[in-house]
Amino acid sequence: MRKTACLLAAAGLSLLMASLPAAAQQERVIRFGHLNNADHPVSFGVKRFGELLAAKSGGKLKVQEFPASQLGNELQQQSALQGGVQQMSAPATTSLAGIVKEFGLVDFPFAVANFAQADALLDGPLGQALIAKLPEKGLVALGYWDLGFRNVTNSKRAITRADDFDGLKLRVIPNPVFLDTFKAFKANPVPMPFAELYGALESKAVDGQENPYAVILSNKMFEVQKHVSATNHVYAANIVLVSKKFWDQLSPAEQKMMHEAADETRGYQRQVSRAAAQKAVGDLQAKGMAYNEIAPAELARMQQIAKPVIDKFAATYDPAIVKLYDSELVRIRK
Repeated sequence: MRKTACLLAAAGLSLLMASLPAAAQQERVIRFGHLNNADHPVSFGVKRFGELLAAKSGGKLKVQEFPASQLGNELQQQSALQGGVQQMSAPATTSLAGIVKEFGLVDFPFAVANFAQADALLDGPLGQALIAKLPEKGLVALGYWDLGFRNVTNSKRAITRADDFDGLKLRVIPNPVFLDTFKAFKANPVPMPFAELYGALESKAVDGQENPYAVILSNKMFEVQKHVSATNHVYAANIVLVSKKFWDQLSPAEQKMMHEAADETRGYQRQVSRAAAQKAVGDLQAKGMAYNEIAPAELARMQQIAKPVIDKFAATYDPAIVKLYDSELVRIRK
């Protein structure tokens, strides 16, 4: 009788443990690093993700944010994720082109014209096909956040046409697509980590740079730049990355919580980011920057100048992914 009672108690305990989410059995601290300041929409995304994950896990999965390049530049954080030293980051997709070159497709100039097209491209089959290439590189992705359309600032002149790029020394992301695009415009592109950018602008080591409006404002580039021009040459996205070494330690229940928290954060982060971009244009002007838009005919001319760059890189990528990219552009532009 006593033995039967013990067996029943043990069985009951096993059922209780099985019914509890795995996250309730172990506390984990997730070090989440990124490049942006704590007042940037990427930081708001990290905070919301952390709140949702804590709620889903009963406080057992804790996100610890490290903004403003505290854990290193994007490539250093990427290595830390691959090595399992850091658990999460939210870099620009462009930083992944070194390990999965097809991520360069996201950087192709003038590919999408608005946010609806950008979301359709990244949330659809093309974005998922790129994500599927990451686990073999030691990374797991939970989706895409908004960084915004990239625009050029500089200390010399307004960019109103392609010829205005001629001879400008512009800092660009260390990425071949960006380098070749600005070479096609006859600028002098200088690859440089983001953390070094403000000092280079201040010392006039470079004339200008290109980033989304919220990044330009958050990093006070108005202090060292005069002109901001609405080139909208590339739509930039952040990608929510998890160390695969860390991911593989998680139970299916914990992984599900991570996916759900990321999915629920995505719409909020995009909304905050796009509202911030709209507001940033006015704020930059109020801080003394001269803002200008570019005539549609001139943007079309820039698109034509950049086309050989697109053709060159597309020829070096996985043909199946390029075919998917092209068909997706046709679909989303309708």
